[in-house]
Amino acid sequence: MNSIATPVTDGFCRDCLKPATASATRCRACGSPRLLRHPELNRLTLAHIDCDAFYASIEKRDNPDLADKPVIVGGGKRGVVSTCCYIARIHGVRSAMPMFKALEACPEAVVIKPDMEKYARVGREVRTMMQDLTPLVQPLSIDEAFLELKGTERLHHDNAARVLARFAQKVEKEIGITVSVGLSYCKFLAKVASDLQKPRGFSVIGEEEAVRFLAPRPVGNIWGVGKAFAETLARDGITTIGQLQTMEETDLIRRYGTMGQRLSRLSRGMDDRKVDPTEDMKSVSAETTFFEDLWREEDLVPILRRLSEKVSARMKKYEVSGHTVVLKLKTADFKTRTRNRRLEDPTQLADRIFRTGLSLLDKELDGTRFRLIGVGVSDLDDPDRADPPDLVDPAAGRRAAAEKAMDALRDKFGRNTVETGYTFGTSGPRESISRKKDM
Repeated sequence: MNSIATPVTDGFCRDCLKPATASATRCRACGSPRLLRHPELNRLTLAHIDCDAFYASIEKRDNPDLADKPVIVGGGKRGVVSTCCYIARIHGVRSAMPMFKALEACPEAVVIKPDMEKYARVGREVRTMMQDLTPLVQPLSIDEAFLELKGTERLHHDNAARVLARFAQKVEKEIGITVSVGLSYCKFLAKVASDLQKPRGFSVIGEEEAVRFLAPRPVGNIWGVGKAFAETLARDGITTIGQLQTMEETDLIRRYGTMGQRLSRLSRGMDDRKVDPTEDMKSVSAETTFFEDLWREEDLVPILRRLSEKVSARMKKYEVSGHTVVLKLKTADFKTRTRNRRLEDPTQLADRIFRTGLSLLDKELDGTRFRLIGVGVSDLDDPDRADPPDLVDPAAGRRAAAEKAMDALRDKFGRNTVETGYTFGTSGPRESISRKKDM
């Protein structure tokens, strides 16, 4: 099935792009069953594109021997699943699942350590191809983005649906991975649509059918409704989006505050957010999972320093600073601790990120064993406002100057050219390669 609504109307074949009549079940030109038809097909222009099992697909592309095997990309037995292929998903493996549970579910899986540089390179290739379609591309992550194609008909001499189908073919042919496309009139439903028929999906949700389409779906399909909030709604007797559609917005606001307004509007398919290619990232972070639980200061501090340097390097690369330093810890029993501190002035310096993170970490060093540590910076700001002279701590200026000099050496000779006393000689097998960037 390639469309959501009825009645069926004329469309086209996603494989050869030839026209497909309303009554056809296969393409008369090439025999493909992948026909795309929808009453609003010629009017819809807002799309969400999501690469299918991105990391795993790249690994399978680069190693054809893995084509028919379950593949998990993650950080070893002590880490978590970054992503997995669809064969592994059939066995019950999911992203963010602890690796030991994933291997219990699929013991024959091939586990591959993440290669973030390679994935980022492929992500940039796909992004460039998106920007060839329209300047209105808003990335959500390394492997997904919103696109607005309204007004590009003259450029492409075709409607948005066919342009997107041609794009999906091009990605598959030239890059060697597949994407799924969701086409709608608003961001919320475009993202919902892209998830409907993975992999190699292309789903359409029109404005006329939106309320009817959403009604039977669980409230967890609404953007921003996580597991905990879904449980809260369930305790209040609300489990489907259709139930929200029957409730007054004022009642939902009274119960759930600003989230109540979101529930009311999105449940009715009302979403006026525009595709904004300039929308800022929300945070920059890095984390690592250990092979063995760590609890001693001398083990955790060097790792915190290295992560702080990674976050700082990313912030400098993307020309942002941030007001709030966030420390993340996950205990041996998988409980997450998050601590944060807002700075008087925004920063992008590894020194300030590390020292602030260290002060937060000190309060958690009570003998608790940790399997993960992460640090990040949120409340992002302009880099020109970052790190003014510190009149209280004159040594801060010298440390900032030293960091600038280290950055110059690293840019010229590589990241490992210079190390601080915190990190020198501390790299070892106790860390996994499982790392996540939130940006």
